[in-house]
Amino acid sequence: MEQTTAGTYRGNDRLLYGIILGVLAFWLFAQTTLNIAPTMADDLRVDQSFMNIAVSITALFSGIFIVVIGGLADRVGRVRMLQLGFGFSIIGSLLVGLAPSGEMGGTFLMLGRIFQGLSGAFVMPSSLALVKAYWDGAERQRAISLWSMGSWGGSGFAALFGGLMAQNVGWRWIFIIGAVVSLIGMLMVRGTPESKAPPKEGYKFDLLGVLTFMVTMVALQIFATQGAKFGWTSPASLGLLAVAVIFGVWFYKIESGNPNAFVQFRLFRNLTYTGATISNLLLNATAGIIMVAMLLLQQGGSMTAQMAGLLTIGYAVTILAFIRVGEKLLQRFGPRKPMLWGSYIVGLSIVLLMPSNLMLGTYTVLAVIAFSLFGLGLAFYATPSTDAALSNLPEDQAGAGAGIYKMASSLGASFGVAISSTIYTAIAGQNEGVRWIEGVITFVGNQQNLAAREAAFFALLANLVMLVAAIFSILITVPEGKSAGRG
Repeated sequence: MEQTTAGTYRGNDRLLYGIILGVLAFWLFAQTTLNIAPTMADDLRVDQSFMNIAVSITALFSGIFIVVIGGLADRVGRVRMLQLGFGFSIIGSLLVGLAPSGEMGGTFLMLGRIFQGLSGAFVMPSSLALVKAYWDGAERQRAISLWSMGSWGGSGFAALFGGLMAQNVGWRWIFIIGAVVSLIGMLMVRGTPESKAPPKEGYKFDLLGVLTFMVTMVALQIFATQGAKFGWTSPASLGLLAVAVIFGVWFYKIESGNPNAFVQFRLFRNLTYTGATISNLLLNATAGIIMVAMLLLQQGGSMTAQMAGLLTIGYAVTILAFIRVGEKLLQRFGPRKPMLWGSYIVGLSIVLLMPSNLMLGTYTVLAVIAFSLFGLGLAFYATPSTDAALSNLPEDQAGAGAGIYKMASSLGASFGVAISSTIYTAIAGQNEGVRWIEGVITFVGNQQNLAAREAAFFALLANLVMLVAAIFSILITVPEGKSAGRG
């Protein structure tokens, strides 16, 4: 049973569109950094490796806090947490958009990106909970579809939108307008009756679990993005790795058998749920191919952010056009086949991006095809994967399981971007590149950008490895048939 102060209150379009503006502020505006990172780094005069952290830390903080904030929203109020999310988005967007060039610019940038990540953690679970509470039947299906289009469509158009804005009006306006969009959303949601879940006896906030998890994830993130700069065997890198391992083990011990744990490990006893969640993490990690391709085209091919972003338009179009097709495939074949088909298509898109040895004109054609296939593959995969995960959860653990599944999305994107950009930056930053590969692959055309082209090849190869791991997790855990549920 839901507890609300509204009794029979039903959701309306004002509330729905206000929620969607909050979703867009995160997925469309905040995610433009995947494309415009080189432009921002030059303008703010920060190191590219520092910029890599700033790009990925937003998804990291969203992933770390999304489960616990979802639980808090149930208890202290979903509308209240949604409004806090709008507030974090406004503050974060303004910090990034108004960041000064020079030493203080990096501080403004990093704080702003952290606040943007927190906004996603507050907005996504609370808004979905409001959709569930205030809409029913066909109206709820419509609300969920529009919410999904805001998230998937926003992420699909982010690179294109960021490039167009950066080229024509300046990258700072992306974030200033993002703050305005969040303010409008906040005003549209204002006045909505509060919604809460029934109080849970004996509940205690899992503060120690959250803190140990956060330290583990942040240490891993810094190790992944700065390891090459520090030296992989340097005291700093080894110290970060040790912190991640120690706090990771501590976190596991705290959460095991804890009835108030924000990560319920017993959920992973169900293999289908585990496989869907792991493959979801790994599929989202392939978002790193967007940043790698944008870096290669801008730094190696001397393209503007606008021109490079235009090449991703197929990604946005296909993911919006075919996401309902994934739903139909699920109904006809069950989750396993469309999840695999989607993964195979994503793998093909990565393979098409890997020939960085070709001439720029040929490569741009491949990039257009690759990003269109990338959107198609994710569209096929998304709904079947979500259904496979959620249909295997007991009713009393549905909220926790859904939160962990969404956390896997954010953490996958964060670490995928971090790993991809780190590999690219480490190789591209060396004038000699990886010379032995030139004896295996012939790089035609301009020979002055070999390091960037070789860097992209290896970074994309890492994404292909993650994709193969995702396929294996599906093959091993998701059963054949039209229903992967518990029956």
